[in-house]
Amino acid sequence: MNKAIPGFTGSPLQRIDHERDNPANIASMRADPAALLLRLDGLDPVAGEEGLNWGSLAEAGEAELALLGLIEGVPRFVALNAHADANARSPALFRMLGDLPSSEAATYAVARSLVDWHARHGHCPRCGKATEPIRAGWARRCAADGSEHFPRTDPVVIMLAEHRGRVLVGRQPRFPPNRYSALAGFVEVGESIEEAVARELFEEAGVRATSVRYIASQPWPFPSSLMIACVAPVESDAITLDTKELEDAMWVGREDVVQALAEAEGARFLAPPAYAIANTLFHRWLAGD
Repeated sequence: MNKAIPGFTGSPLQRIDHERDNPANIASMRADPAALLLRLDGLDPVAGEEGLNWGSLAEAGEAELALLGLIEGVPRFVALNAHADANARSPALFRMLGDLPSSEAATYAVARSLVDWHARHGHCPRCGKATEPIRAGWARRCAADGSEHFPRTDPVVIMLAEHRGRVLVGRQPRFPPNRYSALAGFVEVGESIEEAVARELFEEAGVRATSVRYIASQPWPFPSSLMIACVAPVESDAITLDTKELEDAMWVGREDVVQALAEAEGARFLAPPAYAIANTLFHRWLAGD
């Protein structure tokens, strides 16, 4: 894959939002013998010969279906699963993501986030009564009060602090041994991207940003975030670590990053996988973005 292109992007899906409120057309797509169902094991993709695995809509049984969209004119669906567990992330899943082309992973990300959202929103947040899928699976309606609810995406900033030709990387205890990544955190209500970057860098590492430049973004379907990648020059390289958030942090130079991305023997740290936008961020920083 192109290392400068974020993972989980580039899906060939045509989302056809204009058709979601047309029950007759949705029924016609469901009756189309060419229509395909994305095969999932819980929330994990089922491996196919060359990527995602698609089957007949009959495999869904009595499950509700959500229309993902069209690929090469063929309707693509996913079965909704009220018992889907968003916290279940098997090692096999991440191995598979490492092998999937970005475009295939992007289609999977749409399906996973949509199925997970439905599983967590079976009841109305206003009155607590049951909700039901509408708009071909892209919303839910409360049968009691008529309110409609739509899938949401949580914005997350992920950034490299930069100081005199080096960048700051950190690790959390849950990371694999020696893996370091860019620092990250959720954007809070009433906060801009730039403000979130500056706040997170100061809270986690005690460094003060002097400016913020946007690099790229990426959907992250665990369960449904938008990763917003930035680089932020900082005033000083003095680190004050928040040990509740990070196990360690260190400054690394260009050659350190080159060796980490190349998985070179003796590299100072293990870089994030290619499908993570932190990997893209390292590549973009090396390229001078």
